[in-house]
Amino acid sequence: MSTPVLAFDETVRQRTSVRAFLPTPLTDEQIHAVLQDAQYAPSNCNTQPWHVHVVSGETKDRLAQLMIENDIAGKQTPDFTFAYEDFHGDYFDRSQQQAKLYYEALGIARDDKEKRREYYLRNYRFFDAPHAAFLFMPSFGDNVRVASDMGMYGQTFLLSLAARGFAGIPQTLLGFHADLVREALGVSDEYRLLFGISFGYADTSNIAATLRMPRIPVESSVVMHK
Repeated sequence: MSTPVLAFDETVRQRTSVRAFLPTPLTDEQIHAVLQDAQYAPSNCNTQPWHVHVVSGETKDRLAQLMIENDIAGKQTPDFTFAYEDFHGDYFDRSQQQAKLYYEALGIARDDKEKRREYYLRNYRFFDAPHAAFLFMPSFGDNVRVASDMGMYGQTFLLSLAARGFAGIPQTLLGFHADLVREALGVSDEYRLLFGISFGYADTSNIAATLRMPRIPVESSVVMHK
């Protein structure tokens, strides 16, 4: 079984959103170790609201094809809304900077719509990752507390991957076909799909696996009171 090899500060800085994976699968033991780490994530009133479905092999490939067909047909059914237009000010600027840096690194011009569409669909192919985790949640009240718990679970999952020498990427887009995914995986309608995480070994020969996004200074987001 793989064991953590990085100190915490190294793990946090090593983790990045990888968009290119090797086909080499993790063992069942390695996946279970990551899931066991994630189980220790904090949650409001210790509700532990996460319901996680991990797909690999033929199930993953079949689901990828179904999501692509659904997207092409314009049949997205997200449980939660998402639109870039909802961002404003610095938040919108950062989202645009991320896209600009990504496509420039790939050598894809802004007006090359065909190539951009091709790389957009790679989301549904899990960026060639051998595994993906779909994070479902129950619905309580306005769902804000539950969603924050899910975020902490997802971050713990991602940090465990990084500490063990693996890689992952959280993907909002994997939640855009919630009805399809629930049906394919036999998930009850009482659970909402928030996002997914593709994971495996990073293909470090590909710039999409090594590109790192800038972070704003601590002083830009934190106010100290004494």
